[in-house]
Amino acid sequence: MYGDDVATQHAVVTGGAGFLGSHLCDALIAAGHRVTCVDNLSTGSAANLRQLADEPRFTLVRQDLTEYEDALVGPVDVVYHLAAPAAPSDYLLDPVATMRIASVGTLNALDLARDRQAQFVLASTSEVYGPAGDAPSREDQAGSVDPAGGYGGYYESRMFAEALTTAYRSAYDLRTGIARIFGTYGPRMRLDDGRVLSRFIRQVLSGTPLTVPGPGTQTRSLCYVDDAVAGLLAVAGGQYPGPVNIGSPEAVSVFALAREVAEIAGPDAEIVFVDPPVTDTHARRPDVTLAAQLLGWRPRTGVRDGLAATLAWFRRARVRHA
Repeated sequence: MYGDDVATQHAVVTGGAGFLGSHLCDALIAAGHRVTCVDNLSTGSAANLRQLADEPRFTLVRQDLTEYEDALVGPVDVVYHLAAPAAPSDYLLDPVATMRIASVGTLNALDLARDRQAQFVLASTSEVYGPAGDAPSREDQAGSVDPAGGYGGYYESRMFAEALTTAYRSAYDLRTGIARIFGTYGPRMRLDDGRVLSRFIRQVLSGTPLTVPGPGTQTRSLCYVDDAVAGLLAVAGGQYPGPVNIGSPEAVSVFALAREVAEIAGPDAEIVFVDPPVTDTHARRPDVTLAAQLLGWRPRTGVRDGLAATLAWFRRARVRHA
């Protein structure tokens, strides 16, 4: 954790109403900090923050970061920049808005940190590595993406955000850290984001069979959200500017994932195999040696435990909204 006097710390979390951002806000509040969440709720949800509604140390500022003007009261100790659409269903829908938040939004977040002499932590993405290979991705590997491809707007914008963060560190001696976040799951994850685990959970909740594409040998790298949050806090608490991988180095096949979800859901859960999509690749998985050595961080939650907690949360949420 950053700093010494937790009672006077103030963290700003951009994109704090999103899946990962809301869990980060929870963790910071639990640690005794004051938190300001800046979010325009375009992809995040105020419902993700309802547990903080009566918390006097938490403030939600509903504002578009691309048009941000600093009106915060008091000092700021750290800015966690998570404001960016992370699901393909979002960043493919409006690639221009995606590039705008990664460029202008990151610039404004960096200026906020610079003006307040605060630390800056960028939540980047594993997508900067480009197409996944068989070997785990290492931070010293240069990414290779196609800027004119269908996903180019997201990939290039995240690479630009990393470059801009690095430039501010060099030009203004800003204390920065870059965390490359790999596949993350857990309570509050969106079930309409187009990812395979989201589909499995949605199918289990609706009582329909889990549809495994092809033979199900495709792999996924899954990091439980509590571990990802701990990684972000470790980046803020360390001295290493990054980039550093935050994710699970373990690969799990799509079929094994479906089987785990089905076993947790109960005997009525069924798995069926369907035709694979035209393109379906193995997911990237990180080499987390650097995070372990320099930050003392490594994911702690096994897939089985994480899936059980996630499914239990969604079932409770359905009961609350029934």
